[in-house]
Formats: sequence, structure tokens, C-alpha cells
Amino acid sequence: MSTCSTASQELDEPIAGTAATARTWLLLEQPGPWGAKALTSSHLDPAVGRALEAAAQGTGVRIALIRRPGRHADCGTPTIRQVYAAHTVPGNAWLRSAALDDPRALLGLDFAALGRGEHRTFDGALGARAHTGDPLALVCTNGKRDRCCALLGRPLAAELAASGVEGVWEVTHLGGHRFSPTLLVLPYGYAYGRTRAHAVEEILSGVREGRIAVEGCRGSSAWERPGQAAELAVRTAVHEDAADALRVVATRGAAPRWRVTVAHADGRRWCVEVAKGASLPPRPESCGTSVLGSPARMEVVAVRELTVAALAS
Repeated sequence: MSTCSTASQELDEPIAGTAATARTWLLLEQPGPWGAKALTSSHLDPAVGRALEAAAQGTGVRIALIRRPGRHADCGTPTIRQVYAAHTVPGNAWLRSAALDDPRALLGLDFAALGRGEHRTFDGALGARAHTGDPLALVCTNGKRDRCCALLGRPLAAELAASGVEGVWEVTHLGGHRFSPTLLVLPYGYAYGRTRAHAVEEILSGVREGRIAVEGCRGSSAWERPGQAAELAVRTAVHEDAADALRVVATRGAAPRWRVTVAHADGRRWCVEVAKGASLPPRPESCGTSVLGSPARMEVVAVRELTVAALAS
């Protein structure tokens, strides 16, 4: 039986501009089984999960559960859990880590401040410190959301861990099941699809040096989807791989067409025209449904560097 990821790949569906959007990620370790809505269907107290969802609503913070790669027996509640917070906006990207024994401590965080890129309350409440290890490589493996994530994501996470790659975690949800196996790399927040172990190792090697790999990239979670596609288009056009070099500074218009302004740290700017299209022919967008759909796609129509006169006008 064909899967949503097989159909997407066979139809050569583009992946740029398909990343989940989140200025800040909050990750809580929760071993054991996960349900489709993991915050309220795992060994995490569902009341805590619901409260966390409510607290993060509208703040730019996205919460996910993580666990180490491997078999996931029904092992109950861990004594100490790892927690990470990562802000992904260029120029202020950071990754903080802490350990806690009670997830209810997360309810005291200032989620609005986290979304703005301020980590003082996170540090103060949890005794967090700057993460000094390797970048985090988060592989979506939640088969209860889509079987492709389990069939393709879990083997990838296991292979990376077995080969000695540090910072590998399984994660509950990154969106875009049909691009499985999907990957998110922190602190910079770039997502990837249809990833293979050798490519992940190259991606992480670049991140350690502050560089972003464009091949297979879905976009930066810091931006909305038109901005994701625009930023990747500029990176490709000018061969720019420095993580903090580009920012999306303006998005004008509305679906189905936008004009996105992308700025370089050296002062250059580009106007990128992005159009919303539909991926045809219809195909399953998820293995969890038999309904065929035409997923939205971000199509870059033009990339134009702005002159000094255009910037002044």
C-alpha cells in the first residue's frame, strides 16, 4: 500500500516553505508511548499538557515532547527530565537546557517572553544554562499521528544514534508527515524533509560552524511559510550559507501572492515574489485519511535585489 510520503516523493512535491512555524521551541522529555496529541495522550499528566497548550497559545512558542531513540516500552514516569528551550530568530538564536523533576514547573514560565526571545524566566525558574553540546537533531517518530513518521523516522533516529551522532532525539510532531523522515535542527530552527543519515551528519557539521544546508531544507521555523520560501530562494541565489546572514523583514500581500523583503546582515536587500499554488494531481496528505488533497505549495516567482534608489523610495 502506498504511503503519503511515497506519493509526495514520486510526484516530486517541493518542500521549501513547508516548515512548522515557531519562533521558540520548548521541548520536554517524556519517554514511553505517545498518542496522536502527545501533550495530552502520553505519560505526561494530561492536565499539565492542556495547561501548557493554553499557556503557549499565541505566544510564538511551540511545545513538543522528546525521547531518546530506541525501543519505547511502557516505562512510566521518569524521575528527572531533560528540558530545552530554543529561540530561532537570526541574530538572537539560542539554546538553553535544564533538568527538572516536575513538569508543572513549566507552567510558571513567561511564555510571551520566551516567544520574544527572552530566556531569563526560563533560566530563573529551572536553573537553565546555555546548551554547550552538539546541535539538537530532532526526528519526528510519532506513528500515532502518521505511520510514515514511525516507519521512516524511527529507523533514521536509531541509525544516527548508533553511529555516534550526539544530540539526537525523537520528537512528537514537526508537521508535514508526507515529507518523512522529517528533521528539525536547533538552535537555528531549520527543518528538513526526506532526510537520510549521511545528509543529517552533513547538516549538523555545518550547524556546528554556523552554516545552513539548503538541500532538502523546508525552511526556518522563525518565519511564516512565504518567508521560509523567500529566504531559501535568496540563500540559493547568492550562495549564502551563514546562519545569521539573512532575515525576513517584511511580508506584504495575502494569499495567493506575497512580496517578501529579505535583508542581509551586510545591508543588501531583496524583494521576493511568492505565490501560493496547489500540488497536483491530488494525493493523500496523510496516511491517517483516505481523502485526496492538493497540498499548498510556495512558488518563488522572482528574486530581485533592491537598489539604493529602491530602498530610499
